[in-house]
Amino acid sequence: MIEIKLSLNNIGKSRRDASNWLKLNYVVTLQLMKPEKHVYPIFDSILGQKQKEQLLKQKASAFWFTGLSGSGKSTIAIQVERHLHDMGFLTQILDGDNIRSGINNNLGFTLEDRKENIRRISEVTKLFVNCGVITINCFVSPTLDIRNVAKQIIGPESFHEVFINTPIEVCESRDVKGLYAKARKGEIKDFTGISSPFEQPKNPDLEVLTEHKDIEASARVVIDYMLPIISAK
Repeated sequence: MIEIKLSLNNIGKSRRDASNWLKLNYVVTLQLMKPEKHVYPIFDSILGQKQKEQLLKQKASAFWFTGLSGSGKSTIAIQVERHLHDMGFLTQILDGDNIRSGINNNLGFTLEDRKENIRRISEVTKLFVNCGVITINCFVSPTLDIRNVAKQIIGPESFHEVFINTPIEVCESRDVKGLYAKARKGEIKDFTGISSPFEQPKNPDLEVLTEHKDIEASARVVIDYMLPIISAK
């Protein structure tokens, strides 16, 4: 509307010309102001990732821990975060159970719900990374396709796939939540590794073999990988 008023002040004296001009620009304005679902992103107007990283003196990235239930994803992530905190890094762990108790508490474990679970958390992760925060994601994310969705949303340059590789026999022997036992009895449907497949990463950025490592040793492998990436140049 501001553009129309300003332009009318400079238009010729012919009322017919003014009418034609106004009709033409009215149509153009409607075309320009018709975004889908009335969404008006302002990403280009807010402070960017680089400014936040300069403030925090670190480089943000997402480290996506994938592996079977009981493989040690969250346990290792907690140890990693504590060490990084002591080093002065700002981090955020996003854990599957925590997310499903909040933002994704309306989702189940069907393949479609798993995809939506990962889509939502990937968008949340992207916000953290854009804010300069080092993000550690702990999700089974069982298929190559699902993990690729996360990678594309977060951005390939910020996405680091960390495969917490623990044999299912070891995971099942731990079974601290009793989930494998319930899955074996048929009490839990679509349980990864039992009644639902897990597709191992083909070329993970980092693979942590945990069977013969304690938590501290596994965490150290991850930290050694992360430090060159997250340290401010």
